[in-house]
Amino acid sequence: MGSMLQQLRQEVTKLSDPKKADILQRFFKTGKGQYGEGDIFVGLVVPQSRSLAKKYKNLSLPDIATMLDSKIHEERIIALFILVNRFEQGDEKQKKELYTFYLKKRKAVNNWDLVDLSASQILGFYLFDKEKQLLYDLATSKNLWERRIAIVSTYYFIRQQQFTDTLAIATLLLSDKQDLIHKAVGWMLREVGKRDPKTLDRYLMEYYKKMPRTMLRYALEHYPPRRREGYMKGIV
Repeated sequence: MGSMLQQLRQEVTKLSDPKKADILQRFFKTGKGQYGEGDIFVGLVVPQSRSLAKKYKNLSLPDIATMLDSKIHEERIIALFILVNRFEQGDEKQKKELYTFYLKKRKAVNNWDLVDLSASQILGFYLFDKEKQLLYDLATSKNLWERRIAIVSTYYFIRQQQFTDTLAIATLLLSDKQDLIHKAVGWMLREVGKRDPKTLDRYLMEYYKKMPRTMLRYALEHYPPRRREGYMKGIV
């Protein structure tokens, strides 16, 4: 039968789809000099990965670590889905262990989808009622994905109506050069605005002129067209 890890990898191989893989390679910018350079896709869709994560939910942490070290993007996705599911069901001790493990293996969380499906669910959840300096350290990292982890982790706080850290980290990232950070910050600001329009208004009035266009456009998505246009043209 082979080990659980071998069985899981065999299933990934069986579900591989070269045509889908080709599309994903392009979509996730895996070419030379692009943000996902060298990432390898085999063509699984997210529901397939989620389903395998459920089936292999009892995979050991060392085997999850092996999956996270894989060059195959979908293997890393499955490993992260298993971690998130286990974290959600774990007690405080297990949560702490999985939080520490996730931090140790964060180099494997190296594309925007991987960040977005795990950062708020593990780091955000764990740090909600704790000291949050770690997120500020990640926000000033040279590594693009660590910076995205920092801002996206705050999505958990936003959902609990706590906006302070989102706004503070957004401010740290205002002059970031990476489009993927502009999009993530704009997305989080938009989420703040959905729950508390006045807080977002105050923030935009202070910072909209310093914001990269993409960040501002994402933040304004729920604004009425005329107001949005005013912000974009700098005539608020």
